[in-house]
Amino acid sequence: MTQAFTLGIDYGTNSVRALIVDTRTGEEIGTAVAGYRHGEQGIVLDPREPNLARQHPQDYIDGMLEAVAGALKLAQGHAGFTPESIIGIGVDTTGSTPIPVDAQLRPLALDPHFEGAPAAMAWLWKDHTSHAEATEITAFARQEHPEYLAKCGGTYSSEWFWSKMLHCARTAPEVFAAAYTWVEHADWMPALLCGVTDPAQLKRGACAAGHKGMFHPSWGGFPDPAFLGALDAGLARVRATLPDEVYSIAEPAGGLSAEWAAKLGLREGTPVAVGAIDAHLGAVGSGIGTGTLVKIMGTSTCDIMTAPLEQGLPDIPGLCGIAVESVLPGCYGLEAGQAAVGDIFNWFVERIQPGGQGHDALTEEAGQLAPGESGLLALDWHNGNRTVLIDQRLTGLMLGMTLHTRPAEIYRALVEATAFGARAIIERLVEYKVPVERVICCGGISAKNRMVMQIYADILGRPMELSGSAQTCALGAAMAGAVAAGAAAGGHADFASAAAAMTHTHPDRFEPIPGSQAVYEKLYALYRELHDLFGQVDYSANPAHVMKDLLEIKDAARAR
Repeated sequence: MTQAFTLGIDYGTNSVRALIVDTRTGEEIGTAVAGYRHGEQGIVLDPREPNLARQHPQDYIDGMLEAVAGALKLAQGHAGFTPESIIGIGVDTTGSTPIPVDAQLRPLALDPHFEGAPAAMAWLWKDHTSHAEATEITAFARQEHPEYLAKCGGTYSSEWFWSKMLHCARTAPEVFAAAYTWVEHADWMPALLCGVTDPAQLKRGACAAGHKGMFHPSWGGFPDPAFLGALDAGLARVRATLPDEVYSIAEPAGGLSAEWAAKLGLREGTPVAVGAIDAHLGAVGSGIGTGTLVKIMGTSTCDIMTAPLEQGLPDIPGLCGIAVESVLPGCYGLEAGQAAVGDIFNWFVERIQPGGQGHDALTEEAGQLAPGESGLLALDWHNGNRTVLIDQRLTGLMLGMTLHTRPAEIYRALVEATAFGARAIIERLVEYKVPVERVICCGGISAKNRMVMQIYADILGRPMELSGSAQTCALGAAMAGAVAAGAAAGGHADFASAAAAMTHTHPDRFEPIPGSQAVYEKLYALYRELHDLFGQVDYSANPAHVMKDLLEIKDAARAR
């Protein structure tokens, strides 16, 4: 068979990556990364509003051009590769990252009238300025349409589509009035590449719509216009621009336009798959299947599972969402996650600056500590709680510090806290009869830090497998491009075929250590007390024993 390759374009929080992959073997033959130029590490911030996080759409365009050019340059030396042998393109982005656009799908940030206006930019997933609006939407939906909340864990988030839009309407009405519609970044990029300028011709993805936009077939798509209009008349106006049908990543959003084919140096008409959120395509790039939980571990984490559509699923409180075909065609996609993981470790190293020690030094020292030896216990809510409490207003906590506490002990306690939070998510899934038979980890943390992975294995009580690719989101996007292109073109007929050919797991595997696991069982019980004490309004148990129990665990660990 003639060699065929696909291009995956992966938009992360701070940069964009391009990856070229052999569709037959999954070999990654060219990759490049480009950072964003605006703001701080690509994020436009406001010192007066710590919850604000925006990105400039021009960075998405410039970064893609730079990254694709770099990947093509590296791939040119591979036998059998030419730019014409790229048969499909896939795109993933962060989400929910909606963009206000005009009637030609041009982001308002590119309009000179709104130059430099943060409200006209892309509202990054980690923007929490709309926490009050999210609370309002939740309360109103609980009263008028409780079924809307049942599919997103019982609470609508400030990270998501409608709450951000409502906040814009109230705080930047001139921007909101100028926007013809709002488009998720994951939907805008494929439309741009395909030359789509009519919002009515834009194919919106099932992923962002289902998990962030309250879209579900059982109530006819996006929320009822009357419901949205009661919140703000402008929301009903935007709702009128949205379709009643969305598409899985198996569908082509269109063909690469002549303009973008010339800019990228690729074939005009190359199929571009419908876009999706980075974590969901990271799960695809990890070879997700029924019973497998994929943990995408980076600045935050996203936990993804799938289940066949014919299998009835309960509504699961606290889960970020259960959406139709949001990950794989023919399957429900289940999403959970933690709002900060790597960000917590980076905060400690870069903001607290513990004696000038970096991640490597802290990891080496922390790795020599036994479970429980530090006497510390932390809550992992430095950026709020995404699952299972869905409360962005929660904050971090550290318990058990003394005048002898060292930076490495705090660092390890922060790692342990994120693992305890991960266990709470798995327990919620299992409680609602969703079996977690296998855990595959991907992302920067899983590839770089063996101590973290061993702690996760010990606390979760499950083996931790690693994806064989260091860039699974981009790989998943490339797989979407292969399926959109089809088997006849050298791609794949479905994702089962693509996964068999293009994915694999790393030979390393982290098994739980029984002795460590036993100590963590005690610590996790204390974590759950703090979790419920600070995270649940109706919690009434007395946690006065927690500090003393920590000391007993600490003394026992040091005695050993």
